[in-house]
Amino acid sequence: MIRRVYVEKRPEYRQEAHALREDICRDLRIESLGGVRHILRYDVEGISEEVWETGKQSLFSEPAIEEISEEPPWESGSAVFAVEYLPGQFDQRADSAQQCLKILADCDPVVRCAEVYVLEGELGAEEIDRIKAYRINPVDSRESSLERPDTLRHPVPDPKPVETLEGFRTGDTFFLNALHDELGLAMSMEDLTFC
Repeated sequence: MIRRVYVEKRPEYRQEAHALREDICRDLRIESLGGVRHILRYDVEGISEEVWETGKQSLFSEPAIEEISEEPPWESGSAVFAVEYLPGQFDQRADSAQQCLKILADCDPVVRCAEVYVLEGELGAEEIDRIKAYRINPVDSRESSLERPDTLRHPVPDPKPVETLEGFRTGDTFFLNALHDELGLAMSMEDLTFC
């Protein structure tokens, strides 16, 4: 079962969200953006109800300055998008929460974290797309679904067998040229001949 919690700074501590709104208005010249809410979303799989109840209050938030909710803390119809790291990218927030859950209980949890942005104001689809492009770095991140996934454990496919090259050591220049083109090697023909 996947458990989900949303964590947002209390209104008096939302300096980061206010600064982001100012940056977007200045850099993208979108004056109709009324406000931005920045919410962290944690999805957790592989823990008991008891561990969840203990952990969600102490691990995922700082109760003095943050509010938590298991339901989406925005109104239906709001302009909302989430950003998560690409598979294989290190997510320090998710890793820290996962390690703490392992210490809290003898379990093997999986934790995924995403940043959720709620955009306020009269925004058109083109403006929302520009804001998404501004916040999502395609080198390490992607837009995340707002729906709860079926599982957080991604199966690793079995690797394909390694191809054996017949005649590599005894091949003539014609063979090596054909091999160079077929494999799309970046090395020069001289380097391939040397190998």
